[in-house]
Formats: sequence, structure tokens, C-alpha cells
Amino acid sequence: MEFTLIVLLVIALALFFDFTNGFHDTANAMATPIATGALKPKTAVLLAAILNLIGAFLSTEVAKTISGGLINEGDGGVLISPEMVFAGLIGAIVWNLVTWLYGLPSSSSHALFGGLIGAAIVGAGFSAINGGVFLSKVLLPALAAPLTAGIVAFAATRVAYAITRRHDGRKDGRGRFRYAQIASSSLIALAHGTNDAQKTMGVITLTLVAAGLQTPGTGPHFWVIATCAIAIALGTYSGGWRIIRTLGAGLTDVKPAQGFAAETSTAATILASTHLGFALSTTQVASGSVIGSGLGRKGSTVRWRTVGRIASGWLFTLPAAAIVGAVAALIAHIGFWGIIIDAVLGLCFILFIFWRSRRNKVDAGNAIAVPDVAESGYAVRMGKGRVKKVPTKTGTVPPLTPVAQSAVRSDKAKRAAEKARREAEKARRDAEKAARKAAKKAAQQRREEGTE
Repeated sequence: MEFTLIVLLVIALALFFDFTNGFHDTANAMATPIATGALKPKTAVLLAAILNLIGAFLSTEVAKTISGGLINEGDGGVLISPEMVFAGLIGAIVWNLVTWLYGLPSSSSHALFGGLIGAAIVGAGFSAINGGVFLSKVLLPALAAPLTAGIVAFAATRVAYAITRRHDGRKDGRGRFRYAQIASSSLIALAHGTNDAQKTMGVITLTLVAAGLQTPGTGPHFWVIATCAIAIALGTYSGGWRIIRTLGAGLTDVKPAQGFAAETSTAATILASTHLGFALSTTQVASGSVIGSGLGRKGSTVRWRTVGRIASGWLFTLPAAAIVGAVAALIAHIGFWGIIIDAVLGLCFILFIFWRSRRNKVDAGNAIAVPDVAESGYAVRMGKGRVKKVPTKTGTVPPLTPVAQSAVRSDKAKRAAEKARREAEKARRDAEKAARKAAKKAAQQRREEGTE
């Protein structure tokens, strides 16, 4: 009875982790289209939720990496028990919620790996970890994926701006990239479902194998796939607005063409990694793409201090989650009541985090400042190139942001230069006309003098 209850608790906690993964990583797909105004915030998260749900059914390669690769299977079965999986999940959830509270787009994937590794080491020693799989399918992709995505996004941004450049004073058409962003961000959401949802499937499958309820080396059952798909979709729909704010406006000011380049780079990297069974961090890939696109657009500024904060979060994710998972595993060693203590402590921490988040609430209404969204098209001269000041709930008009102020100054400078050019052209024509008139008059005077 106790053993069955532990397995059920592990499955429930795994699905809750899947839920946190969803709202933690919504920003990967939807931060840039929300920032550029391509999609309304609530429409964006609904679209991402649906595509995450669909994507979860498309592949199980990453799930197999976790359920049958990362944790060794010995003669006596898998070298980890359901209690240890439970402790590892606590480590992952704790880190996910802490980074979400501070708006840091850390890796839910690496939090999960860290928690499981810490718990497995406490439960079965270092021999429980397959070092080769960890190095080839977790650690190396963690280093290579964001760099690769950043380089691809940099090149794609350069190409996008090069092919839309105009020299005749007409609109460059870059605002049309907003429509393309709907497709590219949708592709990321689909790719996210094919990669991140698989990790929870792998954890539940690992638990079932460890409990002797499933044959080692087999993939996840359909009910596991379905429940994980629903959990991550619900988490995605809940928003994760704090991290959307960081990726959408904290790293760099995203414009439509730039956002499209970042999104396509992210989607391509995630889909390629999913096909190879690499359990990479979609968050790291998305962040690398946004940074690369920021470097690729002339005139944009990458906020390196924010990049440093995010990189620090990446660096500490694995060890921090592993430490929490190890502590939870030590408590779980007490037995059934150790699991109960872990569950109570975990629940208290979750409630505290959500209570703390209410003190500085971030939602669909303030994740990306209204002027930022309204002005995103202005910076690339969409339509008439006007900033639409949107009244707030209090009736006041938000002041222009530094981005808008820069755009306004640039626009005024261009208008002044164009006016000066027209005046100079008019002065030149007037001078030529006056010169022709003077020459004509002089010629006429000479003719008259000759006649006399």
C-alpha cells in the first residue's frame, strides 16, 4: 500500500513539474512575438499551449534518453528507486520556482537532470549515473546549443535586414515579418512540446521501471504521453509572464524581422536536437537566439548585465537542483514518513513562492509595457510611423520609453535632413534658374548694343 502511494505521489509531482516547465518556458516561443505586437499576449499563450499539446505526441526520443540512458540499469534493475525520483523532482521544482520568481529564463531541463542526479547519487552512489550519456546528450548540448542558435540567429538577422533594405525612401516592408512571426513562434511551441514534454514522460517511465511496473528499455505508455502533454499545455497557457518580460524586453529591444530570425533559429535547433535525442535546454536555445539576433541588427543594444544574470542562472542550475534533490533524498531515506516530510516541505515552499510573487504581480497586462508593443512597428516605419499612446486603466497616458524616444529622435532627424535636402535642391534650382535668366538678359543686351 505504501509503495503504491509513493509511486502515485511521484507521478503527481512529475506532472506538477511538467506544469511548471510549461509556464517557465512559454517565453521561449512567445516572448518575441508579444514584444513586437505580432500576437496579443493571451492569444500567444493559448496558441503555444495547443501546439505544445500536439508536439508532445510527435516524439519520444528524449523520454528514452532519461528513462533508459541517464540513469544506469544494473543487474538488480534501475539504480534508483521511486523515492529517489520523488526527491529529484523536488529539487527541480524548487529551482524552477525560484528562477521564475526572479524572471530568470533558466533551464527546466537541467533543473530536472540536476535533481535526479543529486538524488541518484545519495540513493545509489555515483555508479547510478551514466557519465557517457550525461556528457554526450546533456552537458555538450548545453554548451553547444545556445552558441549554435545564437550564430544562426545572428546570420539570419543580417540576411533579413539586408534583403529588406530600401534606398529610395519607401517603406522597407520589415513590418510584414510580424505575420511570419506567427508561423515561426508556432513552430517553436510545437518543437517545445516534442522536447520538454518528453522529459516528464521519461521521469514517469523511469519511476514505473524502478517500481517493477514496466520493462526496462521500453518507451512511455500512451497514458503517460497524454497526461504529460495536457500538463505542459496547461502550464503553458498559465503564462509565465515574468520570464516573458525578461526575454521579450530585458535582453534587447526586439523588432519583427529580428524576432522572426530568432524564432526560426530556435525552432531549427530544438527540432534537430529532438531528432537526435538530445535533452537540451530550450530556454538556453531561445536566449542564445535572442542575443544573436540583437547582435545582428544594427543599432540594437544587448543588455549584457541581464545576459550575465541569465548565464549565472544557467551555471548554478545543475548543482543547485542537485543539492536540493540530494537533501530531499536524505530525508526520503527515512522511509514512508520521509516522503511525507518531503511532500509537506515542498508544498510549503510552493505556497510561499506563489505568495511572494503576489507582491510584485506580473501578468498579461504588464509583462511587456504597452508602449513597447505599440512602438515596435514604429521603429521599422510601419504604416504612418506613428506611436499610438494607449491609455492605462487609471486614465493616464504612459510616457514614451527610451526605445520610443530614440525612434522619435531618429524620425525627427530624418525629417529635418529631408527638409534640408529639399530646401537645398530648391535653392539650387532657383540659382540655376536665376543664372539662366541672367545669361539670357545679358545676351539680349549684347544684341541690342550690336543693333545700335
